[in-house]
Amino acid sequence: MIPGWLQAGGWGLVAGLALVIGAAVSYFIAVPPRLIAAIMAFGSGVLISALAFDLMDEAYARGGFAATALGFLGGALVYTGANWALERYGAKHRKRSGQHQSSEAEDQGSGLAIAVGALLDGIPESIVIGVSLLSGRGVSLVAVIAIFLSNIPEGLSSAAGMKQAGRSATYIFGVWGGIALVSGVAALVGYVLFDGVGPDVIAATTGVAAGAILAMLVDTMIPEAFETAHNFAGLITVAGFLAAFALSKLQ
Repeated sequence: MIPGWLQAGGWGLVAGLALVIGAAVSYFIAVPPRLIAAIMAFGSGVLISALAFDLMDEAYARGGFAATALGFLGGALVYTGANWALERYGAKHRKRSGQHQSSEAEDQGSGLAIAVGALLDGIPESIVIGVSLLSGRGVSLVAVIAIFLSNIPEGLSSAAGMKQAGRSATYIFGVWGGIALVSGVAALVGYVLFDGVGPDVIAATTGVAAGAILAMLVDTMIPEAFETAHNFAGLITVAGFLAAFALSKLQ
């Protein structure tokens, strides 16, 4: 039987590899901006559904409302503060596919800020995967699939923007490959670190990750989707939400 910590790391890596897949497709194929925006909207809907019907519901069932709400607000607060700090160093448009991203020549240090920002976006999702294994019912496939599906457009959009800003293939694939590996490690750490702790701590931790993910969606993914897809962004997001909702009921 595969140890729980190894399962957590493996599932985290699988979800993180979607970033590399998205980046590769975007780097080698000229993907239309409207298609990227549509995939981004769909991924946003998938994640919102997973947050509502899987993560928050599970956290509430484990630790009650107080721990879940405190973690949820805390995660959003921490993410927003860190994202605000990174914006000052050129990472504001790290998920944008057009000519929004700053090049290193335009904004010294923006490359590192973009990499750190992408890491900031991915860690909460990975921790959720690791913590979900602590229930004893196996990994939350809904969470893994939702994160995987949302990571593909993130890799697509960001890599397209990085290429437009003149960043090298080594930098682009180094960033996303590194984040995929860190995603596996973060899921493993989430499993090991919270194994044996009380249900209220698990609930708060899940809430922190959920709050950070929702703040990330509203700050980065949804604006990118709406800017290009315009009136269709809402409909496509609803389709993604419905797909994940159906998946959660079939699990």
